[in-house]
Amino acid sequence: MSAWSSTLDALMRERAAALFGYAYVLTGDAHEAEDLLQEALVRTFRSSRRVANIDAAHAYVKRAISTAFIDRHRRATARPQRAGGDDGDYSLARASAAGPDPSVRVAAHLDLHAAILTLPPRERACVVLRYLDDLPVAGVASELGLAVGTVKRYLSDAVARLREVCADVDFDTPESIPVDAHARGGR
Repeated sequence: MSAWSSTLDALMRERAAALFGYAYVLTGDAHEAEDLLQEALVRTFRSSRRVANIDAAHAYVKRAISTAFIDRHRRATARPQRAGGDDGDYSLARASAAGPDPSVRVAAHLDLHAAILTLPPRERACVVLRYLDDLPVAGVASELGLAVGTVKRYLSDAVARLREVCADVDFDTPESIPVDAHARGGR
């Protein structure tokens, strides 16, 4: 068995659920998440890439999932769209996501998930990486290959939209930037 094949086997045994969960949070659909994960695995291992260990393979596949998700939506917007009722119409996700569950907490999670699904792909990827994967802004920028300022803008826009729908969700983060206040005109 080749090195990449054994790495792939170990990755799927140990981390398949986490990778699938990551894809599911981005897509909101189990079948799309499976397809996205499969596409990411093919992208990662198609060239017999030398991956040193499972952690590196996991990072490569997560990056490939993010990239494939954004690429799919970019291609979809360039193609003609079918009218209403389309499987890609996420405006219907909110109505179908809120079930007759008596738990307020579960309903709030479903509302948040439905709201996340309404975000544009890049904003959604930034929110998932920042708040669900708990990456710092610089980590999100590195993961998606974007500038830090761009990620901050996407996060700001996304959080503003999410707060409109889910006002009770706390998006405040402990991350802060130290600022040294100097008096103007010298020391």
